[in-house]
Amino acid sequence: MPTLPWTVPDTPPRDTEVHVFASRFETRSLWGALRFFLRTPRVWWQVSRAPGAYGASLRAQPLRRTFWTLSAWESPDALKTFAHSGPHAPTSRGLASQMRDVKFASWNANSDDLPVGWAEALRRLT
Repeated sequence: MPTLPWTVPDTPPRDTEVHVFASRFETRSLWGALRFFLRTPRVWWQVSRAPGAYGASLRAQPLRRTFWTLSAWESPDALKTFAHSGPHAPTSRGLASQMRDVKFASWNANSDDLPVGWAEALRRLT
């Protein structure tokens, strides 16, 4: 799967603080990577309609069993609401046992600086 381009569900107001979130998931097996890969479209659909979502992208290297997400949100609460609802909630619970390594990073940025680059996200995840 190639990198899914930065998608903007809701255009943020100019010159405002946004909550940026990045994640890295490594599955225990290729079977786990396949399960992650197959469940991605439903969660991606949810992101594209989530209230307070200002942008999102996904990188995947399924044969290396590794996936990254990068998103920008109106607030940490908007991200939390997304994560605990829709397809994301049961998907994350269902894939938890498949994960070998998981990393998260979050920070604040200015809406005028969106989209956040992958280089910045990867730096913060290491």
